[in-house]
Amino acid sequence: MGRRAVVRGAALLVPALAGVTACGPQKAEHRSDSELHDRIHDVVTAELPKGPGVTVLAASGSGIVYSESFGFADRARGIRCGRGTVYDIASNTKQFTAAAVLKLESEGRVHVRDHLGDLLAGLPPHIRPLTVHQLLSHTSGLPEFLPDRYGDDYAPLSRAEMLQALNRTELRSRPGRAFHYSNLGYSLLTAVIEERSGLTYEQFLADRLFRPAGLEHTGYVRPRWARRDIAVEYDERGKPAGRPNDQPWAPDGPHWNLRGNGGMLSTATDLLRWHVALNGHEVLSADARRKMFTPHASATEDAEDGPAYGYGWALEPGTGEHRIAWHTGQSQVGGSYSEIVRSVDGRALVVMATNYSTRKGTWGIADLELARGIVDLVLED
Repeated sequence: MGRRAVVRGAALLVPALAGVTACGPQKAEHRSDSELHDRIHDVVTAELPKGPGVTVLAASGSGIVYSESFGFADRARGIRCGRGTVYDIASNTKQFTAAAVLKLESEGRVHVRDHLGDLLAGLPPHIRPLTVHQLLSHTSGLPEFLPDRYGDDYAPLSRAEMLQALNRTELRSRPGRAFHYSNLGYSLLTAVIEERSGLTYEQFLADRLFRPAGLEHTGYVRPRWARRDIAVEYDERGKPAGRPNDQPWAPDGPHWNLRGNGGMLSTATDLLRWHVALNGHEVLSADARRKMFTPHASATEDAEDGPAYGYGWALEPGTGEHRIAWHTGQSQVGGSYSEIVRSVDGRALVVMATNYSTRKGTWGIADLELARGIVDLVLED
């Protein structure tokens, strides 16, 4: 996302807890194991705070084992959250940007070792040597954002203006030397996607990723959501801050401080479909998936025991297909927050999303603790 990143710097952890898709407790569909459902429900109801709209979905493989929601998507109108509720998934957008780059690579139109100077025209000398790999893995040395003079996530910044602003942007470290979480880097990747595909970012995602994966309710402006299906965001005081797409956007989606690094809208059902697609060959080849879930950079000072970063995903310590991948996302408005946690082998998925969170920390729960615990329950089953 933009000024308030979901994965903050080397720590990779962010405040708030969430759930994605349906509020107001509803019966889980395709419940494969009622005992597992009840165990998860006991944990969720014990840990989640009362009041905020929140959805929790857990899957074993492609089958839903838990899907419950609590609270309201729109308090004023009495609209409860549901499986079709649309949330801003913020920095979880990055996995789609990474997948788009890997899709282009499989088509021979870009390579992760390519230098930006060979892909985008008019870049300043200190930006040209940066590689696609470095942007994907947050090792380019780029800062998290453009300098403050270029505004926040919703500032009306064009692609050309973003590229021009790089003349005033200094690197934090020598490229390839250190992990520095960079939303700016993922917006640059978005420019590469558009340049090499000849399509807009969202059009490429819709044609090459979302449609093959069966995602019908994910995007910036292309899905024709009913307004009532999009969750209203609420700030720390519970004051409504509008829907995510009520914020200042360009006609085709967020401006370029946010585009490609955050702002994507989705539902829990679509995120399950994405998980299933990542287990197969509908969107990415086996080689592309391997690159996505390979730990390319340590994301903490403790290189042995801390999380790592792949392409668009954070990775827990571990080896092989049993590694746990995750990402979080929090909107700048402060209302939407999401977590996606999955096992790389595809055996388990947990999606959590909410339209209310705080910037000071979680609702009294350690970051990712609840979602990670649910994944463990699914894997134990």
